Amino acid sequence: MKMSPQEFLDWQTKRITLLAMSGAGKTTLANKLPKAKWFHYSGDYRIGTKYLREPILDNIKRQAMSVPFLRDLLLSDSIYISNKITVDNLAPVSTFLGKVGDPAQGGLSLQEFKRRQNLHRQAEIAAMNDVPEFIHKAEDIYGYHHFINDAGGSVCELDSPEVLETLAQNTLIIYIKIPPALEQTIIERAKTDPKPLYYREAFLDDKLAEFMSLKNYASTDVMPPDEFVSWVFPELFKSRLPRYQAIADRYGYTVDANDVATVKNEDDFIQLITAALAKHS
Repeated sequence: MKMSPQEFLDWQTKRITLLAMSGAGKTTLANKLPKAKWFHYSGDYRIGTKYLREPILDNIKRQAMSVPFLRDLLLSDSIYISNKITVDNLAPVSTFLGKVGDPAQGGLSLQEFKRRQNLHRQAEIAAMNDVPEFIHKAEDIYGYHHFINDAGGSVCELDSPEVLETLAQNTLIIYIKIPPALEQTIIERAKTDPKPLYYREAFLDDKLAEFMSLKNYASTDVMPPDEFVSWVFPELFKSRLPRYQAIADRYGYTVDANDVATVKNEDDFIQLITAALAKHS
């Protein structure tokens, strides 16, 4: 969706998709908008509560069954297991994704890891395709006139033109670009606290082969999971930047993460978007 600054200001039902790497400030920005006026749709929340809900619970139950005390309680239906996913707490989703590597260190086999990666890809595509329906629900059921889609950090990895077309037809796409000075901060943060991530399969295969050759690992089953995630994140980060920019150039607009950090309220947010549109008028 493309529009002039004045068209955006006159738009009575503003609908925006935020795209960016994790850590760029998408959720923080969305949370600064008045909750009484803006419907906050989180792609990751939708993934965890709808499309990966059962696999996530199965994974938790599988772990619980390895503990005799919990196993007996589960088998006798004395307890039940649920997860508490919120927009600000998506740990069950990342825990389900897991990390490839030595099972003794909590790693997954390559086959299981790829199975979960594929499930996540399908779930993310479905969650983004749900955006038009939720735009309608937000206004029809709850009376929201404005809608913000807080998209997951791996939307650029889906290789699904249909998803991008759907988002562009129904929302104004805004890419939050991380400036060079902040890039290293995010990379270092990821290295010290490696978290499960989604990778395109071709990227994963190439980087696994490179990592295993570099470290002389004969199999993924012997490599430390955290070591691979810490090593691969800078490569993933660099590979995603041009993908995001290509989406913004074709379908939307770009804003600087430093400018996003200065936003304090809805008026600041509107000015930020208007300025981005003006640069391309």
